[in-house]
Amino acid sequence: MDGIEAKGRAESARYLDETEARLLELSIESSRADWVHATYVTPDTEALSSRAYGRLIGETVARARAANALPAGSLSPEMARKVRMLRVSLPLIAPADRAASEELTGTVAWMQSVYARGSYAPSGSGEPIDLQGLSRLLTEVREPNRLADVWQGWHGVARPMRPRFERYVALANAGSREIGFPDTGAMWRSRYDMEPSEFADDVARVWRDLEPLYRALHAFVRARLREHYGPEVVPADGPIPVHLLGNMWGQTWEHLLPLVGRGTSAPAYDLTATLRARATTPLDMVRYAERFFVSLGFETLPATFWERSMFAKPSDREVVCHASAWDLDFVDDVRLKMCIETTEEEFHVIHHELGHNYYQLAYRTQPFLFRDSANDGFHEAVGDTIALSVTPEYLSRIGLLERTAPPGQDLGLLLRTALEKLAFVPFGYLVDLWRWKVFSGEIEPSEYNASWWALRERYQGIAPPAARSEADFDPGAKYHVAANVPYMRYFLAHVLQFQFHRALARIVDAKGPLHRCSIYGNAEAGARLRSMLAMGASRPWPDALEELTGERRLDATAVVDYFRPLLEWLERENRDQPVGW
Repeated sequence: MDGIEAKGRAESARYLDETEARLLELSIESSRADWVHATYVTPDTEALSSRAYGRLIGETVARARAANALPAGSLSPEMARKVRMLRVSLPLIAPADRAASEELTGTVAWMQSVYARGSYAPSGSGEPIDLQGLSRLLTEVREPNRLADVWQGWHGVARPMRPRFERYVALANAGSREIGFPDTGAMWRSRYDMEPSEFADDVARVWRDLEPLYRALHAFVRARLREHYGPEVVPADGPIPVHLLGNMWGQTWEHLLPLVGRGTSAPAYDLTATLRARATTPLDMVRYAERFFVSLGFETLPATFWERSMFAKPSDREVVCHASAWDLDFVDDVRLKMCIETTEEEFHVIHHELGHNYYQLAYRTQPFLFRDSANDGFHEAVGDTIALSVTPEYLSRIGLLERTAPPGQDLGLLLRTALEKLAFVPFGYLVDLWRWKVFSGEIEPSEYNASWWALRERYQGIAPPAARSEADFDPGAKYHVAANVPYMRYFLAHVLQFQFHRALARIVDAKGPLHRCSIYGNAEAGARLRSMLAMGASRPWPDALEELTGERRLDATAVVDYFRPLLEWLERENRDQPVGW
C-alpha cells in the first residue's frame, strides 16, 4: 500500500469511526424516546419519539450517502462491510427534504399510536375491549357469529390508516432511492448478504419445500373444524374462515387443540394450571427463563433489566403490550416490554424474548455497526430455539412437572407445536411478500386490500368472515405493518430455529426424538451458541450459520425431521380428505 492509499484508508477509517460514534449517540436517544412512547402512549410521547427517530434517520441517510462516495480502494473488507451495513441499518429511510422526513416519521408514529389505542366493543358487551381482550375472546368463544363480530371489530381499527399508509409508501420509497435502492422492499431484501432477487428466490425455494407440510396440517384442521361447526360454516375443500382459527390474524392455531386434537394423546400436563396454582408472578416467569440461559453458561441479566423492564400492563396509562426485547444503550441496558399473563404461551414467549436480550449482550463488544444479529431472522430464531427446549424433560428438571410421559404419547404435543409453528409459516412469508409488491408498485393503492386477501388465500388457504372492500385496510390490523417492522425475519426464524435445534441436539448427543431434546444445563451447547451470538453482524450470515450448524444455507429438512412422527400420522388422517383449496 503506497502513501496515498494509506492516507485514503486512514481517512475512511476515521470517517467510519466518527459515523459509528454519532449513530450510537442518536440510536440511544431514539431508543429511550421510543421506550417512553411504547410504555406511556400519549400525543406528546408520540411526537418526541418521532422527532428522535427522525434525527437518527436523517443522520444515517446523510452518512450512508457520504460513505457511498468513499473510494473503494480505501476500504478494508471490514470497512466495506460497515458501509454496506450502514446502508441497510434502518428499516425506514426518510428523504433528505426535512419536511418530507418529518412527515414520514410522524406518519409511522401516528400509525403505531392508532394501533396501540385500538379497541372494539363486541355486540352486547357495551364496553370497548383492547386487542389483548379481543384476542382472548377468539380463543374462548365457539359461536361463529360472535367470532366474526370480534374479528371485524378489530380490523376496523386499521381503516383510518389507509390514506396515510399510501403516503408512507411514497415517502419511504423516495428515501430508499436516495441511497441507491429502487424501492424500500429491495432495501429490506439487501440486508441478507445476497442480491435482493436472489434472496426472494431463496425464500420462495424454502416455502416450496415446506408447503406440502402446511397443506397436510391445513387439510386436517379444516376437516376437524367442519365436523365441529358444520358444512354451512366450513367448506370441504375451500379456504378456512379465518375467524375460526383462534387468532386475530389466523397466523397460529394452537388454541384449536381442544377442537382438533381428537385421536392424539392429550398433553400429559397443563402448564398454565400449574403456574396459576403456584401463584406464579410475571417476575417469576422471567426468572425461569433467565435460569435457562444461566444453565448454559450465560451471565445473569444486569440489575437494570429488573429495575427498568415492563413486566405487567399498567392500570393508569396506555402502553404497547406487544412483547418485545430492547437494547437501549447497545451495551448492557437491555429490557423486556411485555404485559405478561400467567399462561403456558407467555412462558414460551418470555424464553423467546430473553433470547433477544442475551443476543444483544453477546455482541456488545463488536463495533457499533456490527451490533446486530447475523441477519434479523437469527435474532428471532435464537429465542425460538430456546423455546423448543421447553420440553417435558426441562419442565420436570425445574420442578414444574412431576413426571414425563413416554415419547410414544407425544402426538398431542407435536400437534400443538405444529399448530403454533407450522401453521405460521405461510403468514410469515406473505406479509412481506405483500409489502415488497406494494413498495415496487406491482400492487397499486387501489388493490391494497384485495391483493392482501388474494395472497392470504393463495398461501394460507384462509378467507375473511365477510366481504371486504377497498374501504378496509386489513394489513394495518397487524402491528408490524402499522409500525414499519419487516416481517420476513419471522419466516426465516421458523426455519433457522429447527436447524439450530437439530445442530444443538447433535452437540448434546441427544438419543431420543428431536422434539424431546432440551439443551438445558449443557455447557458445551451453550458455548457453541455463545460463539455464534458473539459474531453479531460482523460476518455474512452463512458464516454464522456454519459456526453453529456446519451448514451454509436455509434447510427445511430440519423442520421435517422435527415433525416427522406427526406428519406420518397426518397422512393417514387425511387419506379420505381433500388436500388443498
